[in-house]
Amino acid sequence: MSDLKTQFDAAAAAAQALAKRPDNDTMLQLYSLYKQATAGNATGKRPGFTDPVGRAKFDAWSKLQGMSQDQAMQNYVDLVAKLQ
Repeated sequence: MSDLKTQFDAAAAAAQALAKRPDNDTMLQLYSLYKQATAGNATGKRPGFTDPVGRAKFDAWSKLQGMSQDQAMQNYVDLVAKLQ
């Protein structure tokens, strides 16, 4: 676990320093995997229609319901590696 956590932390830092900003779908994927890896399943109420960005983020995160935090970390590391 600690090795995966180290890789995850390095990937999170690398994602912040990407030369080119990914498209919105990829950004949502990065966000949802990060949230699933760090916080687990989506909690709270879905934002209303007046908050389309928050709603999109919540929807992307809730699609990962049931994915283990370790799997989310690995998927995040793999996605960041493809973006570099």
